[in-house]
Amino acid sequence: MPFLHLSDGDGNIREVLGNAKVIAVVGHSHKPERASYQIAQFLRRCGYIVYPVNPLVTKINNLPCYPSLKEVPSAVDIVNVFRRSEYLSQVVDQAIAIHVKTIWAQLGVYDQQAGRKAVDAGLNVVMDACIKVEYLRLGIG
Repeated sequence: MPFLHLSDGDGNIREVLGNAKVIAVVGHSHKPERASYQIAQFLRRCGYIVYPVNPLVTKINNLPCYPSLKEVPSAVDIVNVFRRSEYLSQVVDQAIAIHVKTIWAQLGVYDQQAGRKAVDAGLNVVMDACIKVEYLRLGIG
């Protein structure tokens, strides 16, 4: 069961996805066969501004890739996390530091303590759920 602190409701998830403009994808791969690459491309096609965050890559599709969230040159609405669960707490700390509204951890990414830390800091939290699946399921856009 995903940890949803969006008052556990589809209406809140719809609102978050509908109002967001900028998404930072942490763990964005430069390899087209990877889920992070495919989801980021989907989000771009849906009209979101997507910033790749990966310290091991400098460019993805001729766009700059940022080593951490603090280097992203814009305010970020959603941080979409494609890192293993043990790194989620670090990502939450960075997201809190740059005043992100929502942390969205992809399928298989879950850390109860990191989720609680984000909620305590006032962030919306979705864990262990695919942003593309929810976007399509809820008919956003």
